[in-house]
Amino acid sequence: MLIGRDYEKKELLSVLNSDNSEFIAIYGRRRVGKTYLIRETFNYRFTFQHTGMANCTSKKQLASFRESLLEQGAADVPKLSNWLEAFSELKRFLKISTDEKKLVFIDELPWLDTAKSDFLTALEYFWNGWATTRKDIILIVCGSATSWIVEKIINNHGGLHNRLTKRIKLSPFTLKECEEFCISRNLALSRAQIVEAYMIMGGIPYYWNYIKKGQSVAQNIDTLFFKEGGELRDEFDMLYASLFRRPEGYIKVVTALAQKKVGMSRNEIIKSAKLTDNGTLTKMLNELEWCGFIRKYNCIGKTNKESVFQLIDNYTLFYFQFICKNKHNDEHFWSSSLNSPLYNTWSGLAYERICLQHIPAIKCKLGIFGVLTNVYSWRQNANEEKGFPGIQIDMLIDRHDQIINLCEIKYSKAEYSISKEYDSALRQRLELFRIGTRCKKAIHLTMITTYGLTENSYSQTVQNSITMDDLFLC
Repeated sequence: MLIGRDYEKKELLSVLNSDNSEFIAIYGRRRVGKTYLIRETFNYRFTFQHTGMANCTSKKQLASFRESLLEQGAADVPKLSNWLEAFSELKRFLKISTDEKKLVFIDELPWLDTAKSDFLTALEYFWNGWATTRKDIILIVCGSATSWIVEKIINNHGGLHNRLTKRIKLSPFTLKECEEFCISRNLALSRAQIVEAYMIMGGIPYYWNYIKKGQSVAQNIDTLFFKEGGELRDEFDMLYASLFRRPEGYIKVVTALAQKKVGMSRNEIIKSAKLTDNGTLTKMLNELEWCGFIRKYNCIGKTNKESVFQLIDNYTLFYFQFICKNKHNDEHFWSSSLNSPLYNTWSGLAYERICLQHIPAIKCKLGIFGVLTNVYSWRQNANEEKGFPGIQIDMLIDRHDQIINLCEIKYSKAEYSISKEYDSALRQRLELFRIGTRCKKAIHLTMITTYGLTENSYSQTVQNSITMDDLFLC
């Protein structure tokens, strides 16, 4: 059963009523469910479908393409020596099809573009020279190598420039969709357990598909990530290798960013990862952002050159924090780490990331879903002369209605109680932010916790209280 994806499904089905041929690219990180979405939406009924093979020669790719043509009803397909011939045979097959709409689905498209194969040239000729002259061709392409799809198809500056009729970015599940998934699989997980699993796996459907009912989250995580032969034990290497042709540089970037939770400037990344400041680094940062591994943000009052890059992929951070540190191959490493200082520090940071990934739900709870907003972070280095301490505010919702929600995020196992000391620190943070940004807007202190706030004399300064349950709103 297809969970969520209502907008994407509607967009895909709309092309069946188009008066023109349609060229659609769907992109998103590995395991996010691109292929499953396409197949389920069209009920597995395609005039022609083909899947590229990883790490194969052009000769083998062409032989596999020919095999797909033959299996799906094409007759007298000769041995293919290049991609122009391959697409010529595809045209011949589509011409004799009686389908009202010729639905063509090519999965793992980037793998077909082997060295010196001229695959893109042939694809351009197929679409520009033939498909666009008809009104019944629907070409859907996708692939795990998101960077290739974005660079070669979406941002193509050659023959495919502006040829796409739709582009769909498939994002990970939200907490709400993960809850729907658990209900559909009869997984009796509480919202707190769903949040814990989300801290580790994010909203990647493929990972959630391995969760077994009758086991706790901790048991499942031990089995999947730490047990010998666990399905996701070696996911890190496969993840980056599938997304990027040369993953080494990308891994250097995320390894550097994993060391600093608030993020790094471009120069800090260069220094930490020992990389060269050039266009290649820009490309890697852009592609990591496209794939959802990092976010680029500006502090209020800062220029674009002062942008900060922060690692926000849940699984990658879990990998560096725990999987890498399992030096003795303990198959119960996760269970034995629960409630340790390492776990407590990680869970607080992981909950902050989840909040950043659920801004729409937070806006919905605040009643400002339709209000124009910008989301920032803000940090100030310590200034001994002025007596200002160094502070970091991870989430500021700057609203068009002249209000800024200054969000404080706290993860706990029960209601959170604001102490006298913390109340004093909060007041100082608000004042330092007001002075540092010369803010003229009203500042609303917003607490985002797991189970809400304990009412006491210090909770009265909080304008808005958001709980874990509110993150499941949308």
